[in-house]
Amino acid sequence: KRQYQRRVHGDTKVASELKKYIKQYKKTTKGIILDLRNNPGGQLGQAIDTVNLFVDRGVIVSQKGRDESENEEFKATSDTTMTKVPMVVLVNGGSASASEIVSGGLQDLKRAVIIGEETFGKGSVQRIIPINDDGSEAIKLTIAKYYLPSGRTIQAKGIVPDIKVYPGEVLTQDESSFKLKESNMRKHLEVELEKVTDTKTKKEDKKIETKKEDKTVITQEMIMKDNQLKAGIDILKSLNICL
Repeated sequence: KRQYQRRVHGDTKVASELKKYIKQYKKTTKGIILDLRNNPGGQLGQAIDTVNLFVDRGVIVSQKGRDESENEEFKATSDTTMTKVPMVVLVNGGSASASEIVSGGLQDLKRAVIIGEETFGKGSVQRIIPINDDGSEAIKLTIAKYYLPSGRTIQAKGIVPDIKVYPGEVLTQDESSFKLKESNMRKHLEVELEKVTDTKTKKEDKKIETKKEDKTVITQEMIMKDNQLKAGIDILKSLNICL
């Protein structure tokens, strides 16, 4: 069983929710896909706590500024680590800030394979400074930058995935090959085609009515519509074989 977690925003409960699901399915989970695509980020503390669920040592992220008082290191601790199963993180151009700290930290610490496209590149620490008495106007000043475990900065560079995979549907062998159907010919049997289509539609409608959707399960149809997710699943399978 492979666990899939999608996070499209970073709130104050991200790490605790992840911890809950990891604990709930720990006995049957053989791999984890953390989907951070189009995640604009959130709180630094949540990003650090999220990485700490998967690593037990090393610097997760550091903060360095012109003023030495702004410098700080955030390290992993073994008492909060939840799992060591193989892991994949999905990212794209919409992944920014805290989600880049998570994906970049896991990448540098050799804990996860990053798949998708280059991230946004927002890794600065900013402070809002009021410029009038009532605080109605202010300027945003960059006072420091975030640095990943390897020492590289996220700012304006982003995270380069280990495996670059573009979005879109999965191209199957049938779709990539040339086919000539009777319906492509000028003198095809339109009446017979309509009969077949009507029968097929009725059967499909009946299936939809009787089948209940399980939102906790990713169907094969959903996977085939997401090329990056399919690549992530394939990588997890290969990692499990190698272990």
